[in-house]
Amino acid sequence: MSPLSVCRVRRWTGSRYASRAHARWPTCLDTGSAAQLLGGDEPPGSAGLTGNRPETPYSTSRVAFTPIRRHPKQRHEICYPGIERLRSLGVQRIQNMSGSAARMKAIEAVTSYAPMSEPLDFSGTSAGELFGANVFSLAVMKTRLPKPVYQSLLQTVSKGTALDPSVADVVANAMKDWAIEKGATHYAHVFYPLTGSTAEKHDSFLTPDGQGGAMTEFAGKTLIQGEPDASSFPNGGIRATFEARGYTAWDVTSPAYILENPNGTTLCIPTAFVSWTGEALDKKTPLLRSMQALNRQARRVLEIFGHEDIASVVSYAGAEQEYFLIDRNFYFSRPDLLATGRTLLGAAPPKGQEFDDHYFGAIPERVLAFMLESERELFKLGIPVKTRHNEVAPGQYEVAPVFEQANLATDHQQMLMATMRRVAEKYGMTCLMHEKPFAGVNGSGKHVNFSIGNATQGNLLDPGGTPHENAQFLVFCAAVIRAVHKYSGLLRAVIASAGNDHRLGANEAPPAILSIFLGEQLADVFEQIAGGGGAKSSKASGTLRVGVDTLPDLPMDAGDRNRTSPFAFTGNRFEFRAVGSHQSIAGPMVAINTIVAESLDHIANELEAALASGSTNLHDAIQKVLHDIMTEHGGIIFNGDGYSDAWHKEAAERGLPNLRTTVDALPVLASDEVISLFERYAVLSKRETLSRYEVYLEQYCLSVGVEGRTTVEMSKTIIFPAAMRYLGELAASNASLQSIGLDAGKATIDLMTGLIRNLEDTVAALEIVIAHEPHETTLQHAEHCCREILPAMLRVREVLDALEAIVADDLWPLATYQEMLFIK
Repeated sequence: MSPLSVCRVRRWTGSRYASRAHARWPTCLDTGSAAQLLGGDEPPGSAGLTGNRPETPYSTSRVAFTPIRRHPKQRHEICYPGIERLRSLGVQRIQNMSGSAARMKAIEAVTSYAPMSEPLDFSGTSAGELFGANVFSLAVMKTRLPKPVYQSLLQTVSKGTALDPSVADVVANAMKDWAIEKGATHYAHVFYPLTGSTAEKHDSFLTPDGQGGAMTEFAGKTLIQGEPDASSFPNGGIRATFEARGYTAWDVTSPAYILENPNGTTLCIPTAFVSWTGEALDKKTPLLRSMQALNRQARRVLEIFGHEDIASVVSYAGAEQEYFLIDRNFYFSRPDLLATGRTLLGAAPPKGQEFDDHYFGAIPERVLAFMLESERELFKLGIPVKTRHNEVAPGQYEVAPVFEQANLATDHQQMLMATMRRVAEKYGMTCLMHEKPFAGVNGSGKHVNFSIGNATQGNLLDPGGTPHENAQFLVFCAAVIRAVHKYSGLLRAVIASAGNDHRLGANEAPPAILSIFLGEQLADVFEQIAGGGGAKSSKASGTLRVGVDTLPDLPMDAGDRNRTSPFAFTGNRFEFRAVGSHQSIAGPMVAINTIVAESLDHIANELEAALASGSTNLHDAIQKVLHDIMTEHGGIIFNGDGYSDAWHKEAAERGLPNLRTTVDALPVLASDEVISLFERYAVLSKRETLSRYEVYLEQYCLSVGVEGRTTVEMSKTIIFPAAMRYLGELAASNASLQSIGLDAGKATIDLMTGLIRNLEDTVAALEIVIAHEPHETTLQHAEHCCREILPAMLRVREVLDALEAIVADDLWPLATYQEMLFIK
């Protein structure tokens, strides 16, 4: 038996499996050319494939070798098959190695994790005592401000009156003293640029006193206005980069708060962010404008109903946040998660979510510890989180707050996401808020619950026990129905993103077709209205008898819920279920507020005109308006299965748009109808609307571009080398077995060879479409990303996932779905 010459060109160190603990047992991997490896008769030479891996125990698909000698002039080791005829070809494991270093670290973290600090003193300080402790709330203002100043601010917060600049110095001084008492050395104007992220500029309270010392200073003008520049944020053409002035303006309706850090605290002041020309560069300014528009039109309708004492009408929001948690060792082992927030490859694990055993299951200890600390941190910030539970996908969870005014709810959502990401690190985990971090399991949404109300008339979307008799509710509900039908394209556009495209339309989230679910009771009431003559009755609630003597009878709602509907009525509010998990809720709330304001404006005009004519009374005028709305816009109501193919066909027959992708949806923002809508209600000027259209298209292109380049890089520098190493091992094993008259592994070698060639071809094709010449417009670029780059990425992924199912586990260089989703 002639010896096999095996050259070690370089030590294998690129895989997650490299470990200093593994013995450097001499390797005998074949490094000949591909032709020799795949069955050549001559001994392999020193060129071609390399066997550069630590000397690990081989599985039964590999051959173990025993080194015998090294020629003094050779840089390679001379080996031949081990004694005992490869141990009767059983090829036993010489040494136990159980997989990746990342997986081992994750398992260790799960079994023996320890927080970065001591356990919380949860019994010493109750949640009630903590709630709002770090907020400069109205209650704090009342104790620290002179009564006239407090009353002036209260009028601004509760009634929307203009802020009196003369009170600014008093408020600023009180706010500074309060913050310094809590350890603050700096203040920060916090704003929300069009990226959807949170931006901060920190400045110190300390000012030199000219005598070698320093004094604390925070003037009213500094509180009211800041100038952060921030010229590099996307603006869609509103200002050039060299036009650097940008201003922040204090939003008194969203209270200041303390941001804690182990080394100090910072006073954070929520602000709007506008250009030197006063145009909105942020998410907050249009939201505040849209709330003003809604207030004006809602009050008009309430006045028609005869109300005189009418408080400001505001929109309320409560956003249910879904997210994934994975061990940080896995996160840092995945370049795609680091760069894009989602996995660009990953074979389906043997078990996914099909058993539904994670859904509402017992929360793992480390995860629950993270949740408990997150909640306490959120309580300090006055964020009213209420619900937590396991979601459908393994490793997926949800947190939900109670309702707040839309502006405050939007700010709190940004704070919630930042807090959860920060606390997760403390427990050795990463919080993923991408809409689709893992293919094949449920993605994450942010269900935004929406209602309208005020302090004097209450919730205007509360139907009461007999909705058919509640004309005021029917008018406001009909306004929402009309708004969603007339502007469904706009609602789809404001939730459009590269991430949300992967989620919408799958059997886990609402379809891209906007429709409204009303439930049996309201659907019946509005069907009666559409039929003419008004509604005469409402389906009554009942009693649910469980059939167990020890269990009480339960009150039963008049209708069920529908989880497949993108815009569903859920008792006393609507739930917009299509919003993406990483998105700011400002955009959706701007759209909802404005389109409902437009519908209320339409209804008020119709009622006022009818009453002014003297030919009808209020009741009959309302019945006519409701009938006309249902006749023209009732097609938006659908109570069936939104996932079904039949609904897609029916929706097309009804004329409902199906904007499947971001590229299909975003052009709605640039339509004359939408531009006119926002201009009419002073929410966004034409230039501001078009700037958002441009920015969101650009963000889509940037996201897909990063994903495409990351796919190429991982394929060429991580997966391709691993696949070649495995092919080299297979070829070496096959050659060794042939030398003793046996033949095995040829089919796998052929399969691996074909997949590697396919990988090279698909990656090359992806590189070509990524390098495509620049387009004349951002929309053309986005269309190229959608129609060319994403499909090319998918073709690469198909090959990568097939390779993962074949390449030996100890050679696969990335954390797998099974590890990331199930090791907690």
